[in-house]
Amino acid sequence: MPLNPIDPQITALLEQFGLSGPPPATPPTVEQMRAGNRMLSLAVAPDPPIEVASVRDDRLAGVPVRIYRPEAAGPVPTVVFIHGGGFVVGDLDTHDGVCRRLCRDLGAVVAGPDYRLAPEHPFPAAYEDCLAVARHVADHPAGFGGGPLAVAGDSAGANLAAGVALAFRDEGRPLAAQLLAYPATDLRIGIGHPSRSECATGYLLTTAECENDIRLYLADDPTAGTRAPVSPLLAEDLTGLAPAIVGCGELDPLRDEGLAYADALAAAGVPVARHVYPGLIHGFINYGTRSRAADAAVTQMYTELGRLLRP
Repeated sequence: MPLNPIDPQITALLEQFGLSGPPPATPPTVEQMRAGNRMLSLAVAPDPPIEVASVRDDRLAGVPVRIYRPEAAGPVPTVVFIHGGGFVVGDLDTHDGVCRRLCRDLGAVVAGPDYRLAPEHPFPAAYEDCLAVARHVADHPAGFGGGPLAVAGDSAGANLAAGVALAFRDEGRPLAAQLLAYPATDLRIGIGHPSRSECATGYLLTTAECENDIRLYLADDPTAGTRAPVSPLLAEDLTGLAPAIVGCGELDPLRDEGLAYADALAAAGVPVARHVYPGLIHGFINYGTRSRAADAAVTQMYTELGRLLRP
């Protein structure tokens, strides 16, 4: 089937920031990638910021975190939200608006780890940081919401969240849900997921950029992409995992590996809500302030997560 055009409001956003043309002939440096990601993310953040009861920076298990608390009193759910950015870019500020909305809409405590980034800290640093934070939160429920625990993330953050969910299953730790927005689930380079070709260029994130990020992330162990937790899709056993919500943009080079993971979870008997959002590109959970279609997608995924956390 032919692909839909990009949502016109996202097209306008990309044109505003000069991001609608072909990728640059010379790949940007890591510093340029981080600056560009931060500029766009902060430009589309809710203004004024979404109000929650409190926001505090802290350290958990030695990892910097930002903790958001809702207005609601009494036991509430807790969500460990892991930001995206190809394991190379992104930080607590780029996803501050995402976490604030999650805290407000779900009435949940949200803990966002500021995990170490590649290339300075290749795999397994990011995975170890996120798993350490999730374990700490699980082991100290009274210090957070005191209710059910979920993991969530977008892109590389969704990859890390899926890895945490696998570890929790193996360790026998309870986990109520996992929300995976356009997850990277197969970090093998050159594998023929159709969307890597169909959406290779023209939709902000390119397949070449994805592969460059993978090389930077797996610099110390290139073979790690052939197995879980780096590639959750390649896990030998997906049974017994927490119920999942998987939402992918139609126009995303990661679309098909995300959908393949949703299908694999379902085949293993895991309850899954699987969504493909027409006209949306990679990174859409940050664009809800500029795109009604992106806002509707985020609303649907957050609502479904809320139902899993408050059955």
